Amino acid sequence: MKLLIQWLVNAISLYILDILFSGISFTENKAIIITALLLVFVNAIIKPILKLLSLPLTIITLGLFSFIVNAIVLQTAFNLSSGAMIDSFSTAIFASIILAIINPVIEDLFQKK
Repeated sequence: MKLLIQWLVNAISLYILDILFSGISFTENKAIIITALLLVFVNAIIKPILKLLSLPLTIITLGLFSFIVNAIVLQTAFNLSSGAMIDSFSTAIFASIILAIINPVIEDLFQKK
């Protein structure tokens, strides 16, 4: 059930990112759903490995390198999806920051039900 909620939350968040950023686009609504699913799997599988490998850099930068890790995860999900496009890595960084703010808020709305 938690995986389904994360999928739905990511889909809503990606739709919001599509509205907010001109550098993020989806060919159709199905692409948002697929990218959200890929983002759930990349967050579950690749992100822990990246966090572990980047732990020294994260400590040295006092946690700021975690923004780069989040951007890499987002860029990876977009690269794996055929209908999603993100312009640049800087767009991925800013989008991952907004995603980190939006996702807990939307997830909290689903948890209250």
